[in-house]
Amino acid sequence: MKERYESGGSAMTRPGEGVTRAEARTALEIAARASLRAPSVFNTQPWRWRLSGEVLELSSDPGRRLGVTDAEGRLLLLSCGGALHHARVSLAAAGWCAEVDRLPEEKHPDLLARIRVPGRTTPDPDAGELIAAISRRRTDRRAFGDRPVSERSLTRLRRLVEAQGAYLHLVPDDRVPELAISVDEAADANHFDLAHTSELTDWTHRPAWTADGVPPTTAVEPSLRRVPVRNFLPDGSPGLLPGADHDEGAAYVIIFGTTDQPVDLLRGGEAMSALLLRATADGLATAPISEAVEVAWPRRLLGRLLSGVGEPYLVVRLGYVEATDPVPPSPRRAPADVIRIED
Repeated sequence: MKERYESGGSAMTRPGEGVTRAEARTALEIAARASLRAPSVFNTQPWRWRLSGEVLELSSDPGRRLGVTDAEGRLLLLSCGGALHHARVSLAAAGWCAEVDRLPEEKHPDLLARIRVPGRTTPDPDAGELIAAISRRRTDRRAFGDRPVSERSLTRLRRLVEAQGAYLHLVPDDRVPELAISVDEAADANHFDLAHTSELTDWTHRPAWTADGVPPTTAVEPSLRRVPVRNFLPDGSPGLLPGADHDEGAAYVIIFGTTDQPVDLLRGGEAMSALLLRATADGLATAPISEAVEVAWPRRLLGRLLSGVGEPYLVVRLGYVEATDPVPPSPRRAPADVIRIED
């Protein structure tokens, strides 16, 4: 499934008309590096890049899939979609036209996308804003304040999500309790699953050299919230206080698609990245909520919130935080551990 991403309004420069092989390879390597800060479930960073010739390939890393929490590999695909979108944004911001071929080979399901840059165009200023937001984006698990998210912001985010091939549903206030129940049901199921508890412990107690996982400094103490927030350290001391607020002004949105096929989940991840980066650029705090899609029964409850018209991929909490201190960054793997460069 091929897509050409062209931004800006100028005529595209074709290879052989000023674009060298070295320039194309440099742009693709920079794009792969930009993807290293993409969000992923439990900060597993389950992707790999291979730059060969003038082609950049994205593959999933099966060894980083959460075998219990993400048994079906849905969240792995969403995470890899986020990395793909980060790379696309990097190219668009630099004025490169990106040709993306998703799931190019049925015999190699781990190969998720190929990217080529056939020419240049005008740098996309919107993509430039998203690139600047990459280093600032954090998953903020603290409580959001009373200030509501504007309809204008939500409409802008909805259009961005749809541009990536997915959809966005705003959970009405009177149905937020249903969302809370689905998240709570999933949390209970995970709590009493010893294998899940072991997996959670593994990814929240990582040695520093692994440069992945959820560090205690970004976890938040449990508190009364409109929708429960995952307790990443049930036997430890989270590094963040929730604050005095209770998410009263928070907006809860569901990213969804028409199917749960791999290509749609990949696009769902691209939509997730677009939403999180745009929200960050616009001054919103964000917190993905994946619990309700990790367990089959709560995921069906989420489907009811969509009136059965789509397949839920991820819930995201949006809002404003009164605290002025930033959330500490999560660790990221070194480029050499993720990006393979060949001639």
